Amino acid sequence: MRRDGANRGRIRGLHNVCCFSPKLARKALQLRVDMGFAKEYEFLTEIGIEPKNSGSFVNGAWKGSGSVVSSVNPANNKTIAEVVEASSQDYEEGMQACYEASKIWMQLPAPKRGEIVRQIGDALRSKLQYLGRLLSLEMGKILPEGIGEVQEVIDMCDFAVGLSRQLNGSVIPSERPNHMMLEMWNPLGVVGVITAFNFPCAVLGWNACIALVCGNCVVWKGAPTTPLITIAMTKLIAEVLEKNNLPPAIFTSFCGGAEIGQAIAKDTRIPLVSFTGSSKVGLMVQQTVSQRFGKCLLELSGNNALIVMDDADIQLAVRSVLFAAVGTAGQRCTTCRRLLVHEKVYDTVVDKLLEAYKQVKVGDPLETGTLLGPLHTKASRENFEKGIKVIKSQGGKILTGGSVIESEGNFVQPTIVEISSKADVVKEELFGPVLYVLKFKDFKEAVEINNSVPQGLSSSIFTRSHEIIFKWIGPQGSDCGIVNVNIPTNGAEIGGAFGGEKGTGGGREAGSDSWKQYMRRSTCTINYGSELPLAQGISFGS
Repeated sequence: MRRDGANRGRIRGLHNVCCFSPKLARKALQLRVDMGFAKEYEFLTEIGIEPKNSGSFVNGAWKGSGSVVSSVNPANNKTIAEVVEASSQDYEEGMQACYEASKIWMQLPAPKRGEIVRQIGDALRSKLQYLGRLLSLEMGKILPEGIGEVQEVIDMCDFAVGLSRQLNGSVIPSERPNHMMLEMWNPLGVVGVITAFNFPCAVLGWNACIALVCGNCVVWKGAPTTPLITIAMTKLIAEVLEKNNLPPAIFTSFCGGAEIGQAIAKDTRIPLVSFTGSSKVGLMVQQTVSQRFGKCLLELSGNNALIVMDDADIQLAVRSVLFAAVGTAGQRCTTCRRLLVHEKVYDTVVDKLLEAYKQVKVGDPLETGTLLGPLHTKASRENFEKGIKVIKSQGGKILTGGSVIESEGNFVQPTIVEISSKADVVKEELFGPVLYVLKFKDFKEAVEINNSVPQGLSSSIFTRSHEIIFKWIGPQGSDCGIVNVNIPTNGAEIGGAFGGEKGTGGGREAGSDSWKQYMRRSTCTINYGSELPLAQGISFGS
């Protein structure tokens, strides 16, 4: 995404205007709105996107007084549309309205809140194809993945509707006569959600659907490079709130950069902040939120391993690796980055994998048959090039790929590297379609390699041995938050809690009992008798 300040206002020759007067820049850019979209972008009007858009949804109104930025198609690096980002003033106005709306929303019965989320799911269903197409266009993932991501939000809405009638506490036996102990779960108030470019709406769904049925309002900062999906999603949610005569500030959103993210992290009106991004930035967010005694949900870097034992179904393993390593151009946090292969089947697995990579069609993510779209930004492509140089300098052997593809877009070759597990670069997350292939002798060594990296998100093993399976998922097996058997490292279902350990941040979102993080638990002891027995048999006074 190009910013008018950082890039010296390169918007069709409006250099000086954009650099030194954002107000005049926005006026000048308005001249382009009348031109409308090119034919291939006309579908965007079906989901409320215009050639120029305000990027802040503040108390029911769209506004923006920050920088003017361009949403860029990574397949050709051409502008799709412009967005006026949020300023700190926009943030404060929106946050104050959201905080006030939370006092109303939390009093609505949970099943009624679930009904609103059900309607949000239906609204998304009605625009599924358009939203999926926008997501692929703006992020760069292939169309089936774009549609699948929006479907994931719809699935989260369905999950949350059922959950709204199951926010159960416990009744606990009391040791004192005529006393009862129970747990009460109450809303936190406002939940902040900061999402990343690689899943610009799914991560919102993991958080917002649960937060809303739990009685919280949501303030969302979408990724700076995917503002259009932020706007389109918000408009559909806003329509549902308006139709039900509810305060629009229940769902507040901002397009913006680090300034808005920092404001959310520092804001004492936000008890819980969910952040998805790099471990480096996540640590800074955690430190900022912790300084005010807030809570964090962190979904950070992954360095995921897939292990192929000597008794594995090799064809199944190869198919799984192809999806896990190449899907989303290697830009999933659950992408398989390390392939660990038993020495007895190493040559066979590598040969079959190299053959499978030949079928990978690289190209426009909206075209049928494409399996590998572009990396999201030019900077991502440059990082890929730098990463390949580091890999070679540390003894890595390129088995296939290893180069950028000369084009207007950010395309690179899917890459397989043979390298030692002791190489420093293997411990790092290179966000692209680069797969390290490592050899091991036995299960114990494979687990050691799996657990040897700072990250701990996802892992998988391919084997037919029941003994190995249960050791793998047990206390001396994988140290990750996601521990799979005979399936890829990526493509998690929403019914389970999603998240990882160590440098991945420890957060859990989506299914299982993740909802408990979005609520405040109170242990309540009620004396319904006339005596005052004390716990632990203490006698105090007469």
